Amino acid sequence: MHLGEEPLRSMGAMYSKKKVVIVDDSRSIRHWLRLVLERDPRLEVVGEADCAASARDVIKQTNPDVITLDIEMPGMNGLAFLERLMALRPMPVVMISAATQSNSEATITALSLGAVDCILKPANAADSATCRDITRRVFSAACSTVQVGRRARPAAPAAIGRRTGPMPIILIGASTGGVGALESVLADLPVDAPPVVIVQHMPGAFLVSFSQMLNRQLPQDVAIAREGEALEDGQVRLAPAIGKDTQVSRRGGVWQCHFVQPAQDSLYCPSVDSLFLSAREAATDVIAVILTGLGRDGAAGLLDLRSAGAATLGQDAASSVVYGMPRAAWEAGAVAEQLPLSQIGGGIMRAVEKHAAGRGRG
Repeated sequence: MHLGEEPLRSMGAMYSKKKVVIVDDSRSIRHWLRLVLERDPRLEVVGEADCAASARDVIKQTNPDVITLDIEMPGMNGLAFLERLMALRPMPVVMISAATQSNSEATITALSLGAVDCILKPANAADSATCRDITRRVFSAACSTVQVGRRARPAAPAAIGRRTGPMPIILIGASTGGVGALESVLADLPVDAPPVVIVQHMPGAFLVSFSQMLNRQLPQDVAIAREGEALEDGQVRLAPAIGKDTQVSRRGGVWQCHFVQPAQDSLYCPSVDSLFLSAREAATDVIAVILTGLGRDGAAGLLDLRSAGAATLGQDAASSVVYGMPRAAWEAGAVAEQLPLSQIGGGIMRAVEKHAAGRGRG
C-alpha cells in the first residue's frame, strides 16, 4: 500500500525533517528531483550542487542527512566523489543513474562502496507512484545505517565434499543495502555450497551488472536465473527483473528455476515472498535467509517455510543498512536465528551441515 497525500501530511508531525542535498550536473534533473522530494513533509532539500567541487562546500554548509548523487558529472565523476566522501565523511548516499550499461556498472560499484540505494533517472515525467517510491527510498536512506567500504576477503572456505540424499537449496531475499550484504554472505560460502537463488530488489540493468561483478569476484558460478535451469552445487542465481516472479521447484531430485506471473496485489516483482513460498513442499531441504531491506517482502514466505521445517536466518538490526525486511520477519516469528552480517555465511553452512547429518553423508 502506497502512502497518499493525507497520510504523508500527518506523518510530517511524527518526524523531524530529513535534510537532502541534490548533486547533479543537470539543472532540469535537480529541479525535478527537488519538486518530487519536497512533496514529502518528512524531507527538506537544503542544497544543490552541479559538480563534486561545489558539492563539498554545500555538504559542509548544510550537514545533510542524505545526498542524491549523479554518476556522470564534469570533473570528478560521482563514483570518485563517493569514494572520497565515504573515506572522509561517511553518510547516506542515493545514486541517481541513467539506464546505460556503463552507468549500471558504476552504480553497482557505488553500492558496493557504501551507497545506500540507486534510483533510475526517468526518461520523461515520472508518474505519481514512481515519485512516491523515490521519496520513500530517499527518506529510508536518510534513516539508514551507513556500512562503509569493501571488507577484506577471507580465505576461501573449505569445500564441503560429496553429499548423498536430497539436495538442499539456499534462498535469500534482500533489498536496500543488499549489494554489500550479498557480497559478504556469498564470500563466506564454499565454492561447492548448495545452489543459491536470490531475490534482490533492483532495476533489471543493475541486476545484470551486479551478477557480472559477483561472478568476477567470487569462485562460484554467478548468473541471472533462466527458465527451467537445473541448479547445481556452486551455482548462484539472481532473479531477473522481467515483470515475473522467480520460483523454484524440485523435479527428480533436482532444483529448477521458473518464472510466473506476479500476484495482482504484490508490491514487489520479483518477490521474496513468492520465491520462499514456492519451496514450501520441500521446506525441510531449504535454508532461507532474509537480509537488509526496506519494507516487509519475505516475512510471510519465511514464516511459512519455518512452519514447514526450513532453517531460517535473519540479519540483525546493527548490521542492516535498513532494518525493515529482517525486522518484519523477526517480529512475525519467521526467523529462527538472527545474526550479524559477518556471521550469516557461517550460519548458513551450519544449517547445511545439520541437513547433511540428518540425511546421511557419503
